[in-house]
Amino acid sequence: MNTRLELFPISARIQNNRLTLDGQSLSNLAKTYGTPLYLYDQSSMDSAARAYHAALQETYPQTASITYAGKAFLCKALAQWTQTHNLWLDCTGEGEIAIAQAGGVPRERILVHGVNKSERDIRAALEYAETIVVDNPQELSRIAELMPQYAPRRAELWLRLLPGVSVHTHHAHTQTGHHESKFGMTAQEILQAAAFCKEHNLPLTGIHFHQGSNFRDPSPLRAAIELGLDLAQKIGFAKNWHFSPGGGWGVAYHEDELPQPDPRAYVRFIAERVTRGCQLRGLHLPHLHLEPGRSLIARAGVALYTVGAIKQRGEKTWILTDGGMTDNPRFALYGAKYSCMAESNPQGESFGKISIAGPYCESGDIILEDLEMPKLHIGDLLAIPAAGAYHLSMSSNYNGARKPAVVLLRGGGATLIQRRETLADLLKRDLDFS
Repeated sequence: MNTRLELFPISARIQNNRLTLDGQSLSNLAKTYGTPLYLYDQSSMDSAARAYHAALQETYPQTASITYAGKAFLCKALAQWTQTHNLWLDCTGEGEIAIAQAGGVPRERILVHGVNKSERDIRAALEYAETIVVDNPQELSRIAELMPQYAPRRAELWLRLLPGVSVHTHHAHTQTGHHESKFGMTAQEILQAAAFCKEHNLPLTGIHFHQGSNFRDPSPLRAAIELGLDLAQKIGFAKNWHFSPGGGWGVAYHEDELPQPDPRAYVRFIAERVTRGCQLRGLHLPHLHLEPGRSLIARAGVALYTVGAIKQRGEKTWILTDGGMTDNPRFALYGAKYSCMAESNPQGESFGKISIAGPYCESGDIILEDLEMPKLHIGDLLAIPAAGAYHLSMSSNYNGARKPAVVLLRGGGATLIQRRETLADLLKRDLDFS
């Protein structure tokens, strides 16, 4: 259990036998804001962003950018934070575009994704974004029809490639690059789309692909990078073109997964192969884009729950908390593996294995299973590390749950960046039956 602290934000400490973040008492934060509560450590976010920028500066000789994947977690304050590190912001659809706008992200740093963009999504992208990643030929046709209405502004277009090979992840649902994936276009469709762009005078400037999420071995990126550069050569990109091999670099969720994956190795692998591949093909080096979401934000986040009941069922001990699948559906979706520390006596002697579940009417409402923990009591606070990505962005109101408050920790202070949902919020959209 002594290694678990490495899963938490870089500001996490054990002080007076209590787990703290940013030098702050979790107990006091829980009293102030209630639980379930999500805490984000800005020092961890800043450190991750600086590490990516430094790695690119060290390894890639041309212009390069980091794009924060908004789907990991996005709110107005997070959008504002991205601009303190000159990050681009990846938005899927008009909802995330609206949050980016509210957070002051300029048009030239908004990148729009989406597998089946609606007309409203496309219009929002053409109005407020600099770059649209085109997923399919039908979407490209709709963009061609709508783009003249937004002249003289013209969003640049990248084509999303389906490379036909995935990275290794722990679950099939987090793989996106294989032949049967719903994402992107085949190599033949890419070339047809490029011809369409040329015929209709559309500003095609780049190629994008993505192979999966939360992986540690970058070697499967090699074949996809080669295919993407082959297509760039056939399309005839000259200077000032863009190339994005997506993101998806992993983080550790459990002590069995330590040490933390090093983003420098990931960045170096990509930079070296893009540089060498362009040299071999006589291509100008592109503006290189990486799209980390999870590896920028996951470790910065901690979910804080209160123990409400303890049940012994045969050899299994259930610890029931006030949060679960409505704020973190990853166990139910992917069988994701987590660790945990108690706020009090966090590194105490193990009392045995416990499983943690939430209060909702669903057997899949589980946070983690069979984890060694010290003895726990009703009212104890439990801290779940690596909770910063794909929790709140996939949260729900199942069973009438209200989404938790979110607090940003920085410099010894706490700032509420999303208030807890209320019953009034839950009823706001409903109309009377008549």
